[in-house]
Amino acid sequence: MAPVLEKRLPGAAGPSDNNNEDEEGQNLWSSILSEVSTRSSSKLPSGKNILVFGEDGSGKTTLMAKLQGSDYNKRGRGLEYLYLNVHDEYRDDLTRCNVWILDGDLYHKGLLKFAVSAQSLRDCLAVFVVDMSRPWTIMESLQKWASVLRDHVDKLKIPPEDMREMEQTMVKAFQEYAEPEDATPSSPQRRAAAAGEDEAVVLPLGENTLTRNLGIPVLIVCTKCDAITVLEKEHDYREEQFDFIQSHIRRFSLQYGAGLIYTSVKEEKNLDLLYKYIAHKMYDFQFTTPALVVEKDAVFIPSGWDNEKKIAILHENFTTVRPEDPFEDFITKPPVRKLVHDKEINAEDEQVFLMKQQSLLAKQPATPTRGSTESPGRTASGSPRPAGRAGQPSVTGGSPITAVKKPDPNMKGAANEGVLANFFNSLLSKKTGSPGSPGSGAGVQGSVKKTEAGFD
Repeated sequence: MAPVLEKRLPGAAGPSDNNNEDEEGQNLWSSILSEVSTRSSSKLPSGKNILVFGEDGSGKTTLMAKLQGSDYNKRGRGLEYLYLNVHDEYRDDLTRCNVWILDGDLYHKGLLKFAVSAQSLRDCLAVFVVDMSRPWTIMESLQKWASVLRDHVDKLKIPPEDMREMEQTMVKAFQEYAEPEDATPSSPQRRAAAAGEDEAVVLPLGENTLTRNLGIPVLIVCTKCDAITVLEKEHDYREEQFDFIQSHIRRFSLQYGAGLIYTSVKEEKNLDLLYKYIAHKMYDFQFTTPALVVEKDAVFIPSGWDNEKKIAILHENFTTVRPEDPFEDFITKPPVRKLVHDKEINAEDEQVFLMKQQSLLAKQPATPTRGSTESPGRTASGSPRPAGRAGQPSVTGGSPITAVKKPDPNMKGAANEGVLANFFNSLLSKKTGSPGSPGSGAGVQGSVKKTEAGFD
């Protein structure tokens, strides 16, 4: 019997073709799902927090508002909240980073529980803000706020194994720091490569490095660095003082594995650099700026770059201070100058003033005239008092010369006129002397001539 051949129509599909179409459909959906999952995993994470600490008046709120792009002039109390818009230009993604600013009064430190919890601690960045216009407060402020944050972390009661994992993450990030490479201009904020792609050489930590590991990244920001010129002019600060301040801050930064940056909102110095470094630490953006230590008012030291040997370079210029000297002994607070405020004087009405003066003049006794101050040697008629007999002692005086009163050195003005009057009275008394005395007239005339010649 001849075999039966099945004739297939051109448009008909067999069982094998259906299986191939099903496989292609499954592959298509798998690729779509994998692409979606990849995109979701590469999106910027949300819930990141920046904890800002600093003294009142240090400029911490103004600094963060400037990074936000707004002119925030109001000063809050307790715990302030801001946010930073973070944009990933490479993947066209946008997210918000929470900013919590704690009040400078320690009374409000308990409000930290609303900003950070045990679950959100690993997503936090601590920023300690210090005021360069008051450099004598820098180290005390850093120690105080670091202690506040340490106490709060201890109160969170994080499991020891989790805390140890966070600390090891900080140690690894510090050890694996490498000088940044130049980024391509087309991708200024491209994400950094994964940690496992390039194996870096891990160096051991220094003796004083990360000895106070908080388990989260720390950044120290010096504000108002434009005041350095003011310190030089008004308080006679020199390079040695600024190197001494930087040395102490950098040694403190090593203990916490912190970065350091000098900023100035007034001059808009290093603000863009600060924003990029925060985005790098929080979202792992590519960062291309190396350490900057040349300009004393624009210092930037990323976490992981510094060590004791690099800090020792600053000590080479010390002449009047040693590196281990206490900070407060060399950087002292200048004496406060008391400002003398001029009191406002209200002028009274002119007529009222004149009436007061009139009443005062009426109460005063009458001023004696010049005629009453004439020499007692004259009588009321103006003739000289008759002299006593020759050779007879007089009660009121002897010779006319001794009868002249000595001028009082304390007398001024009118008193001098009295002295001159007495002097001329003595001359007149010589003319009326004893006529029997020989040569008395000639002597008097001679004295008168000499006197006139002296006055001429």
